[in-house]
Amino acid sequence: MSSLADRVPAYVRTFERYVPSRPDPVLMRQYGVSQLHRLNNNENALGPPALAREAIAAFAPERAAVYPSGDAHDLRQALAARCGKSPEQFLVGNGSCEVISAVIRAFCAPGDAIVTADKTFAVYEWVARFSGIETRLVPLARHAFDPAGLLAAVTDNVRIVFVCNPNNPTGAWWNRAVLERFLAALDGRALVVLDEAYREYIDDPDYPDGMEVMERHDNVLVFRTFSKMYGLAGLRVGYLCGSLEAVDFVRRAHIAYSVNSLGQIAAAAALADDAGHIEATRRMVAGARGHLHGLFDAMGLEYISGAGNFVMVRAPVPDTLLYRRLMREGVMVRTMTGFRYPNWIRVSLAREQAMEAFAKAFRKVLDLP
Repeated sequence: MSSLADRVPAYVRTFERYVPSRPDPVLMRQYGVSQLHRLNNNENALGPPALAREAIAAFAPERAAVYPSGDAHDLRQALAARCGKSPEQFLVGNGSCEVISAVIRAFCAPGDAIVTADKTFAVYEWVARFSGIETRLVPLARHAFDPAGLLAAVTDNVRIVFVCNPNNPTGAWWNRAVLERFLAALDGRALVVLDEAYREYIDDPDYPDGMEVMERHDNVLVFRTFSKMYGLAGLRVGYLCGSLEAVDFVRRAHIAYSVNSLGQIAAAAALADDAGHIEATRRMVAGARGHLHGLFDAMGLEYISGAGNFVMVRAPVPDTLLYRRLMREGVMVRTMTGFRYPNWIRVSLAREQAMEAFAKAFRKVLDLP
């Protein structure tokens, strides 16, 4: 009689499961701290915009017994009005991870491949590999996606190229000219996914707006999220936009009713109240970035600081050891070995109190004055 493992595809057996961090109260007991500054997941320390807060507070408990809109109807209407698109060009998912899965299911079959960078958001690679799809990883060039390297990796069986713009975890981004040259050279040979999860953190006219780019390139899909700038990470709302034809195919591979009612309502409210919120968040991030730049410069440490609400720094000790030491001081960061940056950590940019707590703990655990 065959074992259960024998019935599991080989590509699944070789995969290691992702182990999420434990809940904050459990971690606080484990490390003996009374407060924990979460600087590991790039959450917005300001939380959601005011209208989203009001929508969450007004949510009637009775609505929990009613299924949500299966296709996020009202939120898609709001997104269409904001972006000047048809509601049918949007698909809303339970975070961007579900949207990534739907796109890969829709366009890839056994024997196909995707292309992305070797040091970027890991879910592109994970979803493809545990779906049995070949993943080709192209090295970054000066911490940024390498257009020439990506183009060289695209062969006849490549269906999707994932470009994280700006890139997580380096913050590097392609400007309009670089993106247009890449798309022209690719010449429609593969679908291009522009992951713009951190786009709201960039205030530069040379940053390409994927919603505008797709009007000239029907092989472009755009991913965005309410988890980062909009402070709704706990409600898990992400979305994609593309041509009517492309989104129709993705919708066929997408599970309906996956986004809860409260998430849909809060996201629509956040979209209607984002101008002041975005500006306040950008001010907070700029102040925190300057704080860490000064700290790392004074310590003579190498760091990478691009767009987004995070900074990476090369640690003089193993990143896992530094993580444990910082946790004992009530500060939680992201170790970067899993991102193929061994002995680096990523620090989310947050309020002044959290940045000061990090600086104090960082100096202490490295035995510096």
